[in-house]
Amino acid sequence: MWGFKNGLFGAVTPTIIILALVAAFLGLRLYSVLGKHGEDGVVRHADDLPPRAQPAPTVVPAPPVGGERAHAPAPMLMAFDPVAERGIRDILAADRSFDVGRFLSGAEGAYRLILEAFWSGDKAALAKYCDADSLAAFESALDARAERGESLENRLVHIESARIVDAELIRDMAHITVAFEADIAAITRDAAGQVIAGSMTDAMATHDRWSFVRSIKSPNPNWLLDETDAA
Repeated sequence: MWGFKNGLFGAVTPTIIILALVAAFLGLRLYSVLGKHGEDGVVRHADDLPPRAQPAPTVVPAPPVGGERAHAPAPMLMAFDPVAERGIRDILAADRSFDVGRFLSGAEGAYRLILEAFWSGDKAALAKYCDADSLAAFESALDARAERGESLENRLVHIESARIVDAELIRDMAHITVAFEADIAAITRDAAGQVIAGSMTDAMATHDRWSFVRSIKSPNPNWLLDETDAA
């Protein structure tokens, strides 16, 4: 018996095992290719199965330009109109320190400061941000207001947008025009303190174009208001 088992079965058993493994492998391949029956009895293929949920990508925000106090630069298509691109390139080529995002952030700050100085009648503050021509225009308007005995109680509610609509470099002078869209609440009072125009409850949409200038050769990085206009 022992000799018989070690002879015949010793030769046949490995073959049977190999064939069984091959059959199992083919069965698994057919199962994966042809699919399987779900609980509803429908054969489902691998392509029919819902994909595995993937983890959401991590988005790291870009750091602001110019440190914590500077706003992140606006996207280029929103920061300036195509017509201003040539002038901006000329300014960049002449002054490597120029940055569109920082300029617009500073322009918004100047817009607010100049308006508040004009509304309050602060000529000394206006002199810090305006060139000679624009300062003269503001002072003339302030003198006329004083003669009428009027006062303003205006408030800049919100700057909706600020974008560069024109830019050029003339010799060493850079000129940039910015279009501001803003909401302003305004009240005008007469000499007796009576409201003669405006309302603090209804903000008025304004559309302004302000031009700023700066010599690229000047060590002073500040831009000055050159001209104002309603868009």
